[in-house]
This record gives sequence, structure tokens and C-alpha cells, in this order.
Amino acid sequence: MREQNANYAEFIRTLKEKNDLVDVIGSYVKLERRGYSYWACCPFHHEKTPSFSINAADKYYHCFGCGVSGDVISFVKEYENVDFAQAVQILAARAHLEVPAYDDRSAEEAAEKKRRRDRLSSLCRDAARFYLNNLYSGKAEEHLAYLNRRGVSLSTMRKFGIGASLDFNSLPAYLRAQGYSAEECTESGVCASNEKGGLIDALGKRLIIPIINHMDEVIAFGGRLLQKSDRAKYKNTRETALFNKSKNLYNINLVKKEKRAGGLSSLIMVEGYMDAISLYEAGFHNVVASMGTSLTKEQARLCKRYSENVFISYDGDFAGQKANLRGLDIFKQEGIKVRVVPMPEGLDPDDVIRKKGAEGYRECLDQAMPLIDYRILSAQRKYDLTKTDEKRDFIREALPVVREAESATEREELVKRISQITGVSISALLRDLEDVALLQQKSDEPQKVIPKEDNAGGDKKAARFILAACLLSKPYTRGCDLAQFEFADPDHRAIANYVIEGRKAGSVKPSGIFDVLGSDSAELCEVLNLDFGDNLDSEEGERYFQDCLAVMTRNRYAELIARAKEKVSAAQTQEERREILARIDEYTKKMKNIRIGGRI
Repeated sequence: MREQNANYAEFIRTLKEKNDLVDVIGSYVKLERRGYSYWACCPFHHEKTPSFSINAADKYYHCFGCGVSGDVISFVKEYENVDFAQAVQILAARAHLEVPAYDDRSAEEAAEKKRRRDRLSSLCRDAARFYLNNLYSGKAEEHLAYLNRRGVSLSTMRKFGIGASLDFNSLPAYLRAQGYSAEECTESGVCASNEKGGLIDALGKRLIIPIINHMDEVIAFGGRLLQKSDRAKYKNTRETALFNKSKNLYNINLVKKEKRAGGLSSLIMVEGYMDAISLYEAGFHNVVASMGTSLTKEQARLCKRYSENVFISYDGDFAGQKANLRGLDIFKQEGIKVRVVPMPEGLDPDDVIRKKGAEGYRECLDQAMPLIDYRILSAQRKYDLTKTDEKRDFIREALPVVREAESATEREELVKRISQITGVSISALLRDLEDVALLQQKSDEPQKVIPKEDNAGGDKKAARFILAACLLSKPYTRGCDLAQFEFADPDHRAIANYVIEGRKAGSVKPSGIFDVLGSDSAELCEVLNLDFGDNLDSEEGERYFQDCLAVMTRNRYAELIARAKEKVSAAQTQEERREILARIDEYTKKMKNIRIGGRI
């Protein structure tokens, strides 16, 4: 086993060498080269000014905005939302490498996790078949009548695997008869426990819509009540090991088939699964549904696998559309071209299809507008522009949106539109726009990391700067012996030990620190933050480093003096007492001789 694990460790080193960090990250996000580094808008948080930096030479990335950092494996792990083993598999396939065996407890745990997941997947598949059989059993007239009223054909029903729950008890009994345990029934989300501790159908007496992922696995179910009730009209089974609503899209399985058939140039995103089914019935087979959740980066990335053009088609209730505007920026940051489909007030896509047919909905699609135009429209609808104060509020909200336009031409067109809407002159709006630009530039501009610290925080800040400069092997650190310092913070000690061992081996590789501390260490984040701009490389940085050494050395002497004073009263003889006092005097003189340039 030890030899196997050694082989695996060597494989991981090879894997990192074969997968160039810049190439891998560049395949996910757009990079801009600046000198020896590459920059991008961080894929892990929302931002307009790039603060995500890739150090190509040292093979690690770091975001100066949110603090995320790591190596090529941790990037794939975070971006693809997979575990370590899955990230290794993705990179191994990319480099055409075969992953060797690795025997340890975590591998056994992973195997057990997969076994349980496979059982839940099998259970959900069997539940879907049970519901499907119910729909055509002759006992689901109410369910079929509802589908007929909605205009859903028999072929579409079968395409989506729509089924029926007839009561609260027959599904649990069926699943138990198939050999599934009570725990598995509840763990899948398909069943719930009643007050007496028994099992009931979590979506009892509802129309059942299976939720299927891009791998054609049934992972959850949606249920629609057929009669008026104080219960929620729509309900999903709860989130499980199979189902995370924020990471899935309804109908993505059929969209995948459309993509393979070569007939997919764009996606239409709606809110609910009945909207998706209705549009599909009308011939719009490129539709997916977010299932009511706020848009997430995982959903945006899932969309991007199939198309870089997305039409957002939410309900015509303007308050509902406006609430989702902030989430739409996620698509833009993922490099997806977004257009918003304006719906008639009070109508959703399903309503439009039923009242105006496919052509009526096609007209809505033809009126789709870029996200930035829709945000201006959204702001406009909030205010009564016949009132002076509300007109000013509209302009105050709209101009920062205009600033986000990608070209001067687009900004000019938007300013002209605002001028026409409000009656305010273009020249006045342009002056205000310049003021907005100055304010945004100040707020977006990253702050220099080199601080002026008080004495209370100076020691920790000095330790961070020393460790950053040594970890990144700055020329002025060659004579610095980290072993002389006692770092109070455990992560600082780990970084110092890593540098010391690396120097003994001949070189310090910064990317290797993530194997020691992981990518979620707050202190490692603070250390790497100091690699911003010229903080470490400038003459000021070198002088600051000397000041940091002085602070650490002075504090080391202060600690030695404090320890010695504790020993004075415990001295057994006068000679021992004089020896301790002499050491205190020596430390005090050395501490007084330390000069600090005032930069800490």
C-alpha cells in the first residue's frame, strides 16, 4: 500500500506538470496578460475589475478580491463543483494520463458514497416508473384532464416522463417491496415521515414531473396540485445527495440531445417546469427551467456547455422579473450573451403560448433586448417620470448601468435614450456620467496592501510580509533565516517550515504550499494578498521587508526579556541572578539598537 501511495503522489506531481495552469484556467475564463502574470474577472465572485491573478511561473492563482487561491487541481475542483478525485479524473483525461490506484480510507469512503448514490438513483428511477404507470392506469383521469387543459400532448407527456401520484401510501409500499429501506426512501427525498413515524409519498396526490439531469438520471421530482388548497401549488422533493436545485436545470437532458443533433444555437430559460413543457410542446425545444431558484454560476456554466446565447423569459409580473436582474449578471461574467424577453404584463410564457400560440411567443422572442437595455427599462418602470424627484432618482440609477456598456457607441445610444425619456440634455447627462466614472474608478481600484499598522497589529503584519517575500523567493530575502523567529500563528509556522525545507531541497515552489495548508487558509490568503502590484518587488517593498525583520527581531528580544524576568525571582543563587540580569541588559541594548523606518 505504501508503494501504491508513493506512486499516486508521483502521479499527482506529473498531473500538475502536464496541465499548464494558464492553459487550464484559460479554457474556462478569458485571460489578459500583464507582464509575467495573467488576470481575469474572478470566476468565484462577482466583480467588474479583474482581481483574479495567475502566477504562471510559480503555478498558483489568487484573487485579491475574495481571497480564493490554489493550484490547478483546486481550480478545477472549485469551478466544476467536484471533489478532489473527480478533479483529478478531469485533468488526467485532459492530459491523456491513467489514474493509478490509491488505497486508503478516503478511497473506501468514496466507494461507499458512490454505492449509496447509485442506490438513490435506482430508487428515483423506480419511483418515476411507478408514477408513469399510475398516469395510464385508468385511475388518473383528473391528472390527464389537467394536462389536456394545458394542451400537453400524449407524446410530450411521455417525452418528459410525466406521472401521477394517486395517494400518500402506495409509493412507499411499492418501494419497500422493491427492497429499498425506509432510510433510503427518505434519503432520496421521494418519501417523508408522517407523525406516527411511517412513510408517506412526499408529493402525494399531485401531478408528477421527474427532474432529470444531463446524464439522464432521475434525481428529483416536482409536483403540481390539481385542486385549490392551502398547500403550495408547486413543490419539489427536497435537496439530496442527488439533487441540488442551484446546480441543475430542468429539461437539460433533452437539450443535450438537441445539441448532439446539431440543432441548438441558443437556449431559452424560463422559471418553472410547466413553462418549459408548454414551450417544448409549441416547438421550442431549446428551453430549460431554473425551477424558481435565483440564477447561480453553476447553472450559467451548465448553460454554457450547450450554447453561449441565452434568452431569459421569466414571468410578465414585472416585480418578479426585476427581482432576477441581479442574477443575470452571472451569465455575462461567464461569457454568455444574454437577451431578456419582455413578456406581456401579468403573463408567463405558458400563458402566451395558450392565448397567442407559438407565433405569439415568437413575437416576444423577436423583441428580446440586451441585458443592459433591459436594466434601463427596469429602472424606468420603477419611477413616475412626470415627477421631478423621481426623474432624478431614475437618472441616478440608470447612469451607473450605462457605464457598464462595453463600447462608447453603446453608451452614447443609451444616453440618447435616457435624454429622450427624461427631457434632460445629452450634455448634462454626459457630465453626470463622467462623475459616475470617477466614483466607480475609486471604488473599484484595489487598495495598496502595504499598511501603516499600529504596534498591536504590526507583528502579525510583519510576519505576513516576511513570509510572502520568502515564499515567493524575492532576491532581498536570501540572507533571511526564518528559523530564528517564533511565529505565533500555526499557519505562519507551517509556511515558514515549508520555506525552510524548500530551501534545503534547493528551491521553494509556492504552489506546493496548498498541499500543506489547503486553499482555504485565511492566513495564507493574507500572505498571498501581499503579492499585489509592486508591493513585494519595489524598492519600497524591500525597505518595508527590512522594517518587518526589525519588528520581528525587536519583538523576539522583548519576548526573551519577559522570559528572563520571570526567571529572576526563581534564581537559586546570587550568581545565577546576576547572569540572568546580564542577559536582560544585553537583550535590552540590542533591542534599543534596532531602527525602524516608520513604515510599519
